[in-house]
Amino acid sequence: MFTSQIFASILPEILILVLGILILVFEPFWKEDQRRNAGWLTAGGLFAAIIISLLFGQPGEPTSVLGGMIRFDWLGFFFKLLFMFAGAVTALLLMDHKTAGHRGEAYVLLLASLLGMNLMAVSSDLVMLYLAIETASIPLYILAGFLLADERSTEAGFKYLLFGTLASTIMLYGFSLIFGFAGTTNIYQLSEILAAGNLSVLLAFGLVALVTVGLGFKMAIVPFHFWAPDVYQGSPTPVAGFLSTASKAAGFAVVVRFFFVALPAFAPSWTLIFAALAAITMTVGNLLALTQTNIKRLLAYSSIAHAGYALIGVVAFSQLGAASVVFYLAAYIATNLLAFGVVMAFSRITGLEEITDYAGLSRRNPLMGLMMLAAFLSLAGMPPFGGFVAKVFVFAAGVQANYTWLVVVGIINSIFGVYYYLNVLKYVYLYRMEGENEEQHPVPLTRPYAIALVVLAIGVILVGTVFAPWFSWSDAAALNLF
Repeated sequence: MFTSQIFASILPEILILVLGILILVFEPFWKEDQRRNAGWLTAGGLFAAIIISLLFGQPGEPTSVLGGMIRFDWLGFFFKLLFMFAGAVTALLLMDHKTAGHRGEAYVLLLASLLGMNLMAVSSDLVMLYLAIETASIPLYILAGFLLADERSTEAGFKYLLFGTLASTIMLYGFSLIFGFAGTTNIYQLSEILAAGNLSVLLAFGLVALVTVGLGFKMAIVPFHFWAPDVYQGSPTPVAGFLSTASKAAGFAVVVRFFFVALPAFAPSWTLIFAALAAITMTVGNLLALTQTNIKRLLAYSSIAHAGYALIGVVAFSQLGAASVVFYLAAYIATNLLAFGVVMAFSRITGLEEITDYAGLSRRNPLMGLMMLAAFLSLAGMPPFGGFVAKVFVFAAGVQANYTWLVVVGIINSIFGVYYYLNVLKYVYLYRMEGENEEQHPVPLTRPYAIALVVLAIGVILVGTVFAPWFSWSDAAALNLF
């Protein structure tokens, strides 16, 4: 029976589906120069979907709906809001892309991927989870290789497809073994069955390893990170920003729900594994970022390092740890989208992506310079921006869980991060472009870019200063896991 509770649980997905249908209906009737309006429709529709979901789709007590396939709780609801926000901002940033911005199918693919991510966040069954992951991933494979005339884009799409398919296959094999040993695919029933002691620690380790391959690929943690720099560099820049934020957050949403709910009996084992992965991921990401000269590759390795920081909250295996992960991802999505937004706006005018090309940007467009300052200082973990508070929470969760050594590794890595973030800002503020005639080479912002960047900058500052309401939401989401 289709009840009001079931309707509320899938309200965001219904709105996204309706929005995609509207784009498919209206876009063919628009003239060539009007087709970028699909971006306004997508962004406006997603912001409207967020408001409608907040008004009519808020969850009450955690419940399973649709035959136990979906979990209707605050954890999934909060992640849905984050994904839709990231999708709306990405649509704005996509509008002025010279190739993809005028093609309605790009926005439809974005919405299709968003639909999959939303279902990833609420899946309580392994079958639904796998279908959601594939629904989120396949459109992204296409979007990564969307620029057929660009060899780097087609290479990015092919690499992403190849590695993604392999990782997905290994993860599906792990799911099939879990079903074989447990006799169920329901995540919330697995904990009781696995805790009964019928599964050896060695076998459990093997199952965790198989599942971690697929989820580690989505999160871009070491050693499943090798695709990220090439794919981010070759993809259309708005797609790279979406990959580095929403897609990564969707992977963390699954990890938090699956490991916290299904495998609490084996927590001493998998938390130790994730602690080692977090330390390696932070270190490798930051050390490789130090040597980068291309801004998109630097942000790619930076996003790998941030996955390592967020993993500290997972390792803590506590309510504070889960809340810190959710809060960290909220701050990270706003911050990294802001960084990629500035890169998009700059490369749209100049066609350049090297760090040295940003010399004199603060004089060519003072507002863009300030936006880049806010984004990179937040990524570096400097107050009063969101990245600072987010790191404080995950580090506090790590200390509370007696993983002080991991927090020390995180702090040392944060110092490495400060170096290469400030190195970019050095070019923006201290260096002059060749000829020192910045006034003759302005970098104007179009209306969609200006709206997106201002909204993101305000978000980064609000999360870092007025953080209590955001953390209360994160804490309420984490409470559903315990």
